[in-house]
Amino acid sequence: MAGETLPEGWKRTTLGAVADFVNGDRGENYPSQSDRVGAGVPFINTGHIEPNGRLTRAGMNYITRGAFERLRSGKVKPGDIVYCLRGSTIGKTARNHFVEGAIASSLVIVRAKGDACQEFLYFYLTSPFGKQLVAQHDNGSAQPNLSVRALSNYPLNLPAVGEQRAIAHILGTLDDKIELNRQMSETLEAMARALFKSWFVDFDPVRSKAAGRDPGLPKPLADPFPASLVDSVLGEVPEGWEVGCFGDVVEQLRNNENPISFPEVTFSHFSIPAFDDGQWPKQECGENIKSQKSRVPPGVVLMSKLNPEIERVWFVDVQPEDRAVCSTELLVLQPRQPYGRSYAYCLARSPVFRQEIESLVTGTSKSHQRAQVGAILGMTVVKPADLLVQHFERVAEPLLNRTLACRRESRSLAALRDTLLPRLLTGELPIKEMISLDLRAPM
Repeated sequence: MAGETLPEGWKRTTLGAVADFVNGDRGENYPSQSDRVGAGVPFINTGHIEPNGRLTRAGMNYITRGAFERLRSGKVKPGDIVYCLRGSTIGKTARNHFVEGAIASSLVIVRAKGDACQEFLYFYLTSPFGKQLVAQHDNGSAQPNLSVRALSNYPLNLPAVGEQRAIAHILGTLDDKIELNRQMSETLEAMARALFKSWFVDFDPVRSKAAGRDPGLPKPLADPFPASLVDSVLGEVPEGWEVGCFGDVVEQLRNNENPISFPEVTFSHFSIPAFDDGQWPKQECGENIKSQKSRVPPGVVLMSKLNPEIERVWFVDVQPEDRAVCSTELLVLQPRQPYGRSYAYCLARSPVFRQEIESLVTGTSKSHQRAQVGAILGMTVVKPADLLVQHFERVAEPLLNRTLACRRESRSLAALRDTLLPRLLTGELPIKEMISLDLRAPM
């Protein structure tokens, strides 16, 4: 950045000149274990920073009101930037939307001051320029550190505040659309899973009919449900339904691929890190994929056998023309007739199924526990009447396919954002050329 010609109205400065930094409290005021409660004031650490730049309450730690009021530092305000200074997550960045909360000592709060726009600074820290700063301080150690002094000395080019806001608005609009797609996807999936639970786990229509109540379904849907429950090895199940194994519902595909044999071919690489990072496969050339993988055809479900207490079940988006592979830690599961992949997916994510698979783990290392494939496929499951499975697929498949459409659109929007981000933040792309674009329109 040094020595480059700046656009008119821009100035060369440092992050410390345009932002204040607030460390988490330390020493005697730092919340102890006795200050932790099930519900209280959020106590934010790096694990609560999501890839989309938001803070999540999932797995949130909470502290008492008294512990919060004792803190001399580290209290967040809405709109604050929360930035990770230490460890393997160094450089992770989020915008705080909690009304109140406090940060752990591995984080720092960044607050714009003077003529700097908070949102502009957020996008700058998450840009390639911000990542360069992280790379300079990552020495490969298990616990790399970035000091506030180094962060404050970080150089940046700053346009006038009006242009900062315009740039932040453009990039924020793209992020908002991506977030809206995420919420829509979650809602649609929740609908499919709720229907599965009602029909095939709680047996609501059967219980209603057994009690003489209207099951609340159209007659063609209600009629195939029996009107009584009988005892089985799984407890009470609908009369006439069979008890079988998971292997009756899905078949494990074992077709292997060695991508390095096709060095110039681009593969969609489904991996556990890709799942954890928004469930987007990484596009990689074969020469960069060093080990043997499993082929991933259209219409399958992927499920991790590694650390099964972490739920990783993937309703994948693969087209016939795609060259897709996955880690051998993921099982490639193809539904057997009459089951469809919506049924297989919802079954693999149902609470009863998850509890049983967690009991199958082998291995002493917490980070490398696995469930054996034979044991997974041998898990006992209820097998409903074929007609009910088909009814479920007709309702659930469109819902889950729409979640894939949301992800595809978000992928395009993210690619656009990542292309625009460095060009807007350096003034290479004049803001006037972007103002007229309606970024809220569907892609």
